[in-house]
Amino acid sequence: MTSSLIWLITSIITLFLYGVGQGLVKMWISEVPPARFCLYFVVAKSIVNLGYFFTHQHPDPFSPEGRTFLLFGIFAYILDGLGWILYFQSIVYGPITIVGTLSAAYPAITILLARIFLSEILSSVQYMGVALVIFCCLGLSYSPSNPDDPNAKVTNRKWIPLAFFALLLWSTAQTIMKYAYGLPEASEVNMLLFNTIGGALTLGLYGLKNGLKGSHSGKEWIRSFIPMGMMAGGDMGFIIAASKGPVSIISPLTGAYPVVTLAFAAIILKEHISKLQWVCIVVLIFGIFMSAVDKETAKKIFGNNKNNSAYTYKSLP
Repeated sequence: MTSSLIWLITSIITLFLYGVGQGLVKMWISEVPPARFCLYFVVAKSIVNLGYFFTHQHPDPFSPEGRTFLLFGIFAYILDGLGWILYFQSIVYGPITIVGTLSAAYPAITILLARIFLSEILSSVQYMGVALVIFCCLGLSYSPSNPDDPNAKVTNRKWIPLAFFALLLWSTAQTIMKYAYGLPEASEVNMLLFNTIGGALTLGLYGLKNGLKGSHSGKEWIRSFIPMGMMAGGDMGFIIAASKGPVSIISPLTGAYPVVTLAFAAIILKEHISKLQWVCIVVLIFGIFMSAVDKETAKKIFGNNKNNSAYTYKSLP
């Protein structure tokens, strides 16, 4: 199996894990405090990531040669964990529908950062596909506010900077992670270990401080752990995909999870799908195919036009 096929398939699996996981969070968010979701997220990360780490070959993660990779990897996932904390805090202060819409735009910043700092250059067709994916994610995440919906209630304007800095942290973390793969002793298996460490230092501490209050039950454990386990699996899929392909494409592809969440909401939660969302679904699928066009396919469709050349990736010196 070619590396391009590996990152594409892994990205699609990640998309479904994120989408269903977010759908379950949406279904149970009123019954489980956000801080407790963070705590269970770390538990799920530990089980999924460490299970993969101990069952696959990998270089010594703490060797002197791989120390730079270790530092960049942990730093990336400290930023990622801080982003999740800000995201859950923004849900507390603001409407989850609008917060979800804003958070779905983080791939746009990732593409900009990857272009500036990683020299990732996509073809014009891929850029158009990425743009379609991002705009459709925004459209799919949008739903009109209902005054009777507690999830649409704005309690404090703090949610605006919290949500903005969350997506900025996520984008920066993804860019740093991709850069780290160009360092000595780089390994996606070790990156999963660093994901766990970074999550424990952020989400874990936050969850222990704010998520242990109140009573706990087996039902809450299930309703917290299942969606967080799927999100942890999605993180693992993203790490593997990013080690094989361009983060400029992988980020918007996996960020298209609102289409899966929307299908989940329509089938399981019996929510109404608007005409705008149906249009976004169709266009998003088209955008995914456009963004995944590789060098050989681009040559067959568009010839040898240099403007349609496949993406290139250059590591920073």
